[in-house]
Amino acid sequence: MDILPQLILNSIIAGAVYMMVALGFNLIFSTGKFFDLGYGAITAVGGYTVFYLSKTLGIDIYLSVIAGILMAGFIGWLCEKTVYRKLRLKKASTMVFLVASLGLMTAIQAVVAILFTSQFQTLSDTVGSGVFEVFGGVITGVQLLMLGSGLAVMIALVLTLKYTKFGKAVKAVSDDEEVSKIVGIDTNKIVARVFFIGSAIAGLSGILVGFDTGIEPTMGFSLLLKGVIASIIGGIGNIYGGVLGAFLLGFIENFGIWKISGEWKDAIAFGVLIIFLLFRPRGILGKK
Repeated sequence: MDILPQLILNSIIAGAVYMMVALGFNLIFSTGKFFDLGYGAITAVGGYTVFYLSKTLGIDIYLSVIAGILMAGFIGWLCEKTVYRKLRLKKASTMVFLVASLGLMTAIQAVVAILFTSQFQTLSDTVGSGVFEVFGGVITGVQLLMLGSGLAVMIALVLTLKYTKFGKAVKAVSDDEEVSKIVGIDTNKIVARVFFIGSAIAGLSGILVGFDTGIEPTMGFSLLLKGVIASIIGGIGNIYGGVLGAFLLGFIENFGIWKISGEWKDAIAFGVLIIFLLFRPRGILGKK
C-alpha cells in the first residue's frame, strides 16, 4: 500500500478533529477574551456521559450522544455563570481568568476520575464500524463521521453568525462589549449562550474521539492544546482561521513524521506554534 494516500487521509481526519475543538474554542474566546483551559475538560464530559448512559444504563447510543452534547454544553454554561461571570463583574485580569479556568479544568478532570476511575474506557464499537478504501488509503466509518461532523459544525456556525440576530449580537459583543451594552444587547445572556454552544461542540469532539480511540479523564488536555495551536496558527478568535489552522496543523504533523517516529508529532506541533508566535503571532487570518 502506498503510504502517501494514507498520510493525506490521516491529515484530513486529524484536521477535522482539531477543527471542531478550535471552532468551539475560538467562539468562546471571541466573547470571553481569555484562554479557557476548562474547555479541554469539557470534551471528557461529553465522552463519559455517553459511556455512562449507553454502557451502564443501557440507553440507546444515539440518544446518549445527544445527551452527552447537551451535558457538555450545560457544564460549560454553568462554569460561565458561576465563575467567569462573577470575575467579569469584578473586572478581573486575563491572568485571573486563566488561573480560574485552570482550576476548573483540574476540578472537572478530578470529578470524572472519581466517578469513573482513571482507567481507559471505550465507547460503542457499532457506530461507524465500517472500513473504506479511498484512493489507496484506508478510513473508518467513525473517521468519516468526524469529518462530516466537523464540516457540519463549521457550516452551522458560519450561517448562524452571518445571518441570525444572535450571530450579529455575538459579533457585536466580540468587537466591543461595553458598546453592545449601550445599544441594548444583553451581553451576559449572549456570552452564556456562546459558552453553551462552544462547550457542546467540545463535547461532540470528545464523543467522536471516544468512538475512534477511547476516553480517559485527561483526554481533553491534548485536544485543547491542538485546538489552541490550530487557533493561533489560523488566527485566534477567527472562525475561518481556526478551520485553516486545524487542517494545516494536521498536514504538518502527519507529513512531519513521514520518515521519523510518530512520537515526534507533538514536538512538531509545538515547533510550528513557536514559529508563529515569533514571526506571526496574530496568525494567518488574524487581525493586526
